Amino acid sequence: MTLRHLLLALCALIMGTAALPGVAAAQIEVDINQGNLKPVPIAIPAFSGGRGGDIAGVISANLEQSGLFAPVNPAAFPERNLDIAIQPNFEAWKTIDTQVLVNGQVTTEGDGRLRVDFRLWDIGSGTQLLGLQFTSTPENWRRVAHKISDQIYQRLTGESGYFDTRVVFIAESGARGKRVKRLSIMDQDGANNSYLTDGSYIVMTPRFSANSQEITYMALRPTGSSIYLFNISTGRQETLGRFAGMVCAPRFSPNGDRVVFSVEKNGNSDLYLMDLRSRSQTRLTSDPGIDTSGSFSPNGGQIVFNSDRGGSPQLYVMNADGSGVRRISRGGGRYTTPVWSPKGDFIAFTKQAGGVFHIGVMKPDGSDERILTTSYLDEGPTWAPNGRVLMFFREGRGGEPRLWNVDITGRILRPAPYRGSGSDPAWSPLLD
Repeated sequence: MTLRHLLLALCALIMGTAALPGVAAAQIEVDINQGNLKPVPIAIPAFSGGRGGDIAGVISANLEQSGLFAPVNPAAFPERNLDIAIQPNFEAWKTIDTQVLVNGQVTTEGDGRLRVDFRLWDIGSGTQLLGLQFTSTPENWRRVAHKISDQIYQRLTGESGYFDTRVVFIAESGARGKRVKRLSIMDQDGANNSYLTDGSYIVMTPRFSANSQEITYMALRPTGSSIYLFNISTGRQETLGRFAGMVCAPRFSPNGDRVVFSVEKNGNSDLYLMDLRSRSQTRLTSDPGIDTSGSFSPNGGQIVFNSDRGGSPQLYVMNADGSGVRRISRGGGRYTTPVWSPKGDFIAFTKQAGGVFHIGVMKPDGSDERILTTSYLDEGPTWAPNGRVLMFFREGRGGEPRLWNVDITGRILRPAPYRGSGSDPAWSPLLD
């Protein structure tokens, strides 16, 4: 058993059909709840102006990574150097079976800022679905591309996008048995990765606050474990205080003013709640088993956690004051690392059964359990802010942990864009 598993033991809808409406509707929509997975062909020529090709490339990669869209090969484009003010030749684009077209223009303003205009076109009906403008400093061109991706995704699916976000995770390097683990942060597409800790001590279970500017995580040093708050904008770190036992698995409340975590003493682990303003603590559980991995419901009124009080790790839900504890997992196997969906409709979890690991989801009452992934080792799901996509880490026998994405149906499963070795991901809310 690895150190990660020892510590965790202590702390312990089909999607993607392009639904073309009838002539009367005259608009294309992506129905994310129907069968017959078939990504929508979408053409994204390079935008005119400086950085135009880069911006179009990021948009194309984002939409392709979602699994819902299939970017058309630029070599097949019937038109090039499209003018943002002129309608495309819809009949020409139909000849290569394109259903959606995005074109845009980048202009440098007098103050040096970038203005990016784009248009979203339904080729079948010959209509404009969306036309927007973004202004940004030149160094933030990637964020503009992510915001445009979000707008396209939302217009075509009816769901909020998730591309203008970041992921905090544990970057791992070095030989097995001598792994260096550093707290890291990156854009959701793997770009702009940077290290927040130096690797001189073990870090685990980082989690974002609701405002995306603060992270809480566990640090394990030879002197013991601590829970830290890390302010991304200022770089300031502070500990939540000293505890008599091992502390782990911290997670913010939805409004960011409280943190739920577990404290292990003499083989027993219970959940505690800390008010970050007063630093007062409230003990939520007092069972002789291991209670850990608390996660708030979106309204802050309930907490899901895992506990072995019944003999094996299972999922339980309680009120945020510790009352009304009830078990919700009912299937065979060991359930751990629960996390409530931002929409409140599902709880994601890790499940170990039959000698393999799974990522799954269930409704908050334990019904409608769905297994989304299966492998030698899948762990640690985290929700994208739209509640449709999960990131987790996967490790093969003798291999290194890698980040993966899966949608809530399990039909769209692929490696995350980050190609390095990483574990324990946590997805941020949409950035401001």
